[in-house]
Amino acid sequence: MSTSTGRRTSSSTDLALVATFAAFIGVCAILPAIKGVANVPYTLQMFGIFLAAAVLGAKRGALAVLLYLAVATAGVPIFAQGAAGPGVWSGATGGYLLAFPIAAVLVGAVAQLVARRSPTAFVGVVSVAAAVVTVAVVGTLGTLGMARALDVSLSVAWGYATPFFVADVTKGIIAAIVAAAVHRAFPQLLRSTSSPLLRQ
Repeated sequence: MSTSTGRRTSSSTDLALVATFAAFIGVCAILPAIKGVANVPYTLQMFGIFLAAAVLGAKRGALAVLLYLAVATAGVPIFAQGAAGPGVWSGATGGYLLAFPIAAVLVGAVAQLVARRSPTAFVGVVSVAAAVVTVAVVGTLGTLGMARALDVSLSVAWGYATPFFVADVTKGIIAAIVAAAVHRAFPQLLRSTSSPLLRQ
């Protein structure tokens, strides 16, 4: 009985964390933004995604991102600049939206691994992982999305994407620093033993 109760409690905690970080990503997305090239805004969205991944790990971090995307797609105005609805996916930022859960999985997996094997290297390794993901995943899919939506060549779209790299790499570093502090205070966060869906 106590084991079953403990599992239910752990699962409820996981779900609460996923929902909380989904909401946090939404807040980061709708804070006042600066419009960049191709009308793509500079927001704190990637900070929220990197932080969710680094704190929760691959599965729960990705679930938080997917929940955020689902709620915004359903019509709640929490995409960047208060946008909402399925139409956003066909716009210039559609490729970025597709990249978000992939980024969370990759950075979250690295965070889990380094937190268990070499906690002292957490900030450095997660920061590097976030930087690589920023360029290789977010930048690439963002470029493909802009090329399609704006009907420009891949080289032109890549030129639109590159100004965001420095800002997003910086967000990844800050997220790694914050996540490291969170794990020092709550080391059990990446040691969940809840349901198979959420188990790390």
